[in-house]
Amino acid sequence: MQANQSLNSTKYSQAQLYILCSKITGLKGGRLTPFYQNALKTVQSTIATPVMSDEFEIVEKIKRKLAREGREKDAAVFFDLHRKLRSRCLLQDRWSIMYVLYKLRGGQNQPKAFASSAMTSMSSAPPFETTLLHPPEVMEAVPCLHLPLSSGGSSGISSVPVSFRTNESLTQSQSLLPGTLQTPYPALKLQPAGERTVPLFTGRKSQPNECTPDISALHLSDATGFHSTRSAAPPSARNWRKENTSCEIPESLIIRDVIFAFQGIEGKFIKYDSAKEVFTIDPQSGIPKPVRLLVGRLTECGFLHNKIRKYIDSGSTDRAFGLIGQSFCTALHQELTEYYRLIAVLEAQLQQDEDLAMESSGGLTLRRLLVWMFDPLHRLKTLATLVDVCQGKKGGCLASTIHSYLQHGDPAIKSLIKHTLSVVAQPIFDTIIRWIFDGELEDKFHEFFVASDLTVKDDRLWHDKYCLRESMIPSFLTSDQAKKILLTGKAINFLRQICHDQTIIRSWDVIRAVETNQVESIFTQDLDGVYQKMIDTVYKETSMHLLQVLHTKYKFMDHLKAMRRYMLLGQGDFIRHLMDLLEAEFRREDLAKPAQTLFLHNLTGILETAIRATNAQYDDVDILKRLDVRLLEVSPGDTGWDVFSLQYHVSGHVCTVFTSECMLMYLRVFNFLWRAKRMEYILSLMWKDQMANAKNFRLLPEMAHVLHQCHLICSEMMHFIQQVQYYINFEVLECSWDELLHKVKDAEDLDQIIAAHQEFLDTITNRSLLDPQSAAILNQLRTIFDLIIQFHGIQNEMYAAVQAEILMRQKFEETRDSQTERGRWGLSDAEENKERLRRREFTETVIPKNRPKLRVLAQSYQKMVEQFLVMLTQHSDVSLQFLSFRLNFNERYQLRIKKAASVSPQQMPKKKT
Repeated sequence: MQANQSLNSTKYSQAQLYILCSKITGLKGGRLTPFYQNALKTVQSTIATPVMSDEFEIVEKIKRKLAREGREKDAAVFFDLHRKLRSRCLLQDRWSIMYVLYKLRGGQNQPKAFASSAMTSMSSAPPFETTLLHPPEVMEAVPCLHLPLSSGGSSGISSVPVSFRTNESLTQSQSLLPGTLQTPYPALKLQPAGERTVPLFTGRKSQPNECTPDISALHLSDATGFHSTRSAAPPSARNWRKENTSCEIPESLIIRDVIFAFQGIEGKFIKYDSAKEVFTIDPQSGIPKPVRLLVGRLTECGFLHNKIRKYIDSGSTDRAFGLIGQSFCTALHQELTEYYRLIAVLEAQLQQDEDLAMESSGGLTLRRLLVWMFDPLHRLKTLATLVDVCQGKKGGCLASTIHSYLQHGDPAIKSLIKHTLSVVAQPIFDTIIRWIFDGELEDKFHEFFVASDLTVKDDRLWHDKYCLRESMIPSFLTSDQAKKILLTGKAINFLRQICHDQTIIRSWDVIRAVETNQVESIFTQDLDGVYQKMIDTVYKETSMHLLQVLHTKYKFMDHLKAMRRYMLLGQGDFIRHLMDLLEAEFRREDLAKPAQTLFLHNLTGILETAIRATNAQYDDVDILKRLDVRLLEVSPGDTGWDVFSLQYHVSGHVCTVFTSECMLMYLRVFNFLWRAKRMEYILSLMWKDQMANAKNFRLLPEMAHVLHQCHLICSEMMHFIQQVQYYINFEVLECSWDELLHKVKDAEDLDQIIAAHQEFLDTITNRSLLDPQSAAILNQLRTIFDLIIQFHGIQNEMYAAVQAEILMRQKFEETRDSQTERGRWGLSDAEENKERLRRREFTETVIPKNRPKLRVLAQSYQKMVEQFLVMLTQHSDVSLQFLSFRLNFNERYQLRIKKAASVSPQQMPKKKT
């Protein structure tokens, strides 16, 4: 009874085992029989476990295997189920169950490997009624590959199994090394490693010069993950290709050649083809086609190694490569060092296999080597890609190229790029720190984005000595940051070289010690912003100190206000008194004389007199010393008014703002304003003469019409000049000056002050019609000014004649009255006839001579004003258009403007002043 129950239990277990094998392998019928027999033998035998009975270790292996297959969720579920199983304590030997699950999971993908593992680890088995098949020898499950060889600054390229971490591990118990199993059964004979040949997969005894390419290709596909259904070529194809695909060369020799190829060294069977730049196997070597394909994949590391090595060697010998390029070569060399360490471990393992005569299932194989080299191959590909894209680049451009690869989806690649970029960016980081804190710039290879021109003199230090190299600005720095870095170092050099200020800002040391100790901060600004904060702080501290020195020590605002008062005619009482003195001087010297007759010392004395007589005397002595008289270049026909000009001498540190170009613009604006002010002064004198002589001129009723015409022309000209003066003084000068003061007050650095000052000069130059686009309008305005001067001359000449006539008539009347008082009859008939003839001559000569002049002058003036108004209406500046409205407020020139508008400005006549 018990025997029957035991027999039934055995049959039931065998049936369940058969069903389990069918489920695992997915096979049925005769194809399932070898697997079932091997499984039955395994169950009935005593198996020496190839690893220690560590439940935690085998669970971790299962989790890592699921993670490598992309099944992270399944790994999490498995871990949770194992935790629940441990908490309930239902099973005593949980390790055995975990190990069976692990082996079943490995055998699901490789059924033959599972059977072979069971066979090779079996010490003894009871006889079985079925003849056992001899399964092929295959590789066991590959251990985990993601444990780094070293810690710290390692790039991770030398990731190898746990058993290969150190040389010490090679001397430890070989039972801990995956793939180097020692069986306790002396009956199992180990095949020496030197005798292991390439055809490791046979279902029968191998005959000479015979191999099984189909089975080899199948196992290659299963082991590496590269699915290939190509079998070895038939004999006819092999003969056509002239390749010896027999199985003659031991695998250990091929592995040694592959390791040589990893270092770019040719071996006995693997040669380097310089034409194709690949490693190839000698066609006459007895190596099967699948193994050739496998070796081709492995030797790709050697090709990539040679490319990287060649770039490092060329960069090391190139003296013009620069510090950044050398840093890139250093980063590549570090990666290759880790790669060499991996190769050393592989060579040590191969040598140990040969010394211990390790069998194929436990030693170093090509397929195991391919799996181990998977991560290093990807890292070498990444480095080779960087080498390709960085060819011919240097400095910040090279760093920008590497930084463009930082945003990568693979964390391992991103970590590699970040490590490389940290090494490459270190010279940039150090140069920036020295530049913004000490003003030192050492750039022998012209790779930093701040360029220095040592030939520039100190007076042009701020403008020309330092500039940005746009092509060398790294992509991890914004243009605003690069500009602030430039200004910070430039401010330090300006303070030390120009201002001789050696003041040390105490906050610099604190900032340098706390916020600038990590180079990664320069290209991870999106995450923390520490580097941006450091740049902003140093920039503000340095710039504010420079501005404080300019305002306090060198009185920048005093010089700026002096320019406004004297060069832009802001000091009204001084300008008026100076014109009065010059008018008297020029009248005494006779304005008809050429300007060459003027003496500079006389004009300088007049300037000093004007200063002492007005509020200008209260200005700073240094300011007044800089004010001087300048005579412009004399042209034929010029008078004293045409060549007179004021000049403000600038020297020293304020020349950085008041450059020679700026002073030339000030001079142009002064001449224009001086000429407009002179027109206003002339018309004021003319009006004063008219009002003073109006009562006396009543004695000449025949001159009433001419004098009335003079008053009309003068009033029209005064209206024109007053509107132009209002526009210049208020809409141009005052508005621009107010904007300048606000910008100077809010400026954060010297560059902003220079830009605001330059914008101020550009604005008043353009709106004063001194820009090239307004040349035609300016010529028209100068023509109107010339007409005013011409009118002044006509009126003075006419008034002189009228006053002389009035004096003659008054003398005649006084003579007659005196004769009458003496008791005489008065004057004789001859004297009265003579007086009558003189008056007739005056009436017939003076009046006909001046009336046509005034009529022609009035017509010319109106025509010039009309053309001037047309040009203003066509100007792009709105303020000039509004000026045309004010000049023609009563539409006096409206009808004439419509006629003149039909003529284009290019067709309008231009008169020389």
